[in-house]
Parts: sequence; structure tokens; C-alpha cells
Amino acid sequence: MNASYSPIRGSIVALVTPMLDDGSVDYPALRKLIDWHIAEGTDCIGVVGTTGESPTVSVEEHCEIIRVSVEQAAKRVPIMAGCGANSTREAIELAKFAKQVGADCQLQVVPYYNKPTQEGQYQHFKAIAEATGDLPIVLYNVPGRSVADMAHDTVLRLAEVPGIVGIKEATGNIERAQWLIKEAPKSFSIYSGDDPTAVALMLCGGHGNVSVTANVAPRLMHELCVAAIAGNVQKAMEIQFKLLPLHKALFVESNPIPVKWAVARMGLCNTALRLPLTPFTQANQPALERVMQTAGLI
Repeated sequence: MNASYSPIRGSIVALVTPMLDDGSVDYPALRKLIDWHIAEGTDCIGVVGTTGESPTVSVEEHCEIIRVSVEQAAKRVPIMAGCGANSTREAIELAKFAKQVGADCQLQVVPYYNKPTQEGQYQHFKAIAEATGDLPIVLYNVPGRSVADMAHDTVLRLAEVPGIVGIKEATGNIERAQWLIKEAPKSFSIYSGDDPTAVALMLCGGHGNVSVTANVAPRLMHELCVAAIAGNVQKAMEIQFKLLPLHKALFVESNPIPVKWAVARMGLCNTALRLPLTPFTQANQPALERVMQTAGLI
């Protein structure tokens, strides 16, 4: 593994991918978003994940989004490159590209649709690590989307594989997260992938949050993570209660439909999405706008 890698701590935004009305990627807006997040205190920028509409970008676009993001960040903050695929070979190729252009780590989701067994998952991630382990790997367990669930024992097996440095645990199950925090190696990072419960995971000893909410409230999410990781319950919960309605409102439709509308409402990008995602329902817009106003975001 890359000897210069420093474990990432804090708020990792699961960044939206700005698009133009014709559906093409808006690279100037992407660059501006990255600058804005750095100015607002985001600790790490995650690109081309679920929130970044990775299922609908081409391989060429996927690679270019990573390249542009790394270039724009210019080592001011780490870039976590989404490199997951349900083909092990494709995941390796994406990771090799991310490493080549200077990403700091890779996010690798449990293969979706083809429903691998626990042994299949282990072999998948192990193969990626053996091929690209010099680009640190953060596992991503999100059975609500991938259908296949990575069992606790599988995570512990993978935590022993060189090059695998952490997990984005997106089930929202805090008991499950506690067992990981208790039993995983101390060098293995446990991140939340569920905004409503992230504060609890961090107060239990977790290391950060890969956040949708950080797209619109980056400074507040950074401050929440700092407080929770430090064990400052009062401060963390004060911010959490401020953000709680926003966490809820950003998931009234499939992610990233509401959050992209919210980012656009702040004037940071266009509302354009790619099919099969459809525009944010007009009936749901006033409620999200009110929540954003209450949180002082617009």
C-alpha cells in the first residue's frame, strides 16, 4: 500500500456530478463545486459514487470525472474515487486509472445485481487489492442498493488484506457498526454511509461520514464530524438536530434526485439528471426549500 497514505477522518462528501441540460457532464461546475467544498471545510471529496450518478456515466466519463476532480483538488483535500463495478475486471481497470491520475483512495462497492456469495465478495475485493492495493481501498456495503450484503465476518477477513483500509457502512444499523468498531483492527477505518445515524456511529468510535447532506451543508457536516469524533456529544447533537430535517428531506425520493435539486437551488449546479432518474417532483420542492431555509442554507 502507498506508504504516504494518511487515514481520512471527518466529512467525506458524496459529491453530485453536475450536468448540463443535454445530459453531458458540466466539468466547469464540477471544478467550482470542488473549490467550494474545500473552502467550506469538507475533509475529503468522494466522486462518481451513488450520489454522483455512477450507474449512468460511461467509462470514459467516469475516468474523466476522477481526473478533473484530482486535478482541481490539487492535493488540498484527498479524493476518494468511486471505482466500484459488478465486474471485478472493470473495477480493477477503474482503480488503475484512478491511481494513475493521483486519486488518494478508492471506494469499492459490493457488486450489485449479480448477488455474489460471501466468498465471492471476499475474492472480488481481494483481487482488486492484489491488483491495485497501492491505492488504498475503502469497502462500501449498501445492501439497500446492491442487494448482496457484506457479512461482519467477511469485513473482518477483508480488513486483514493489505491495501484494504476501511469501510463505508451504509446500513444505518448502529449495533452492526459497533461490532465492527469493536472487532476490526485499529488501523481499519469505519465510516458511516447513512446521514441520519452517522453521528451515532462516530460517537461510538467511528472515523467519519460519507455524506449526501454535505453536498448542501458542508460546513455544518464538517463541524458535526469534528465534534462527534472528539466525543463532544452536546455539540454533535446540537448540529445533528439542526440537520435532522434536512437528512430526511433529502431522501423523500431516490438519491440523488432531491440533493441535486437542492444543490441547484443554491446556485451551485444545474438540476439535470440522466434517465432513469427523473426531475424532483414539484410537490416535494416547497418542503425541501423550507428545510434548507430553516438550516440557513438559502
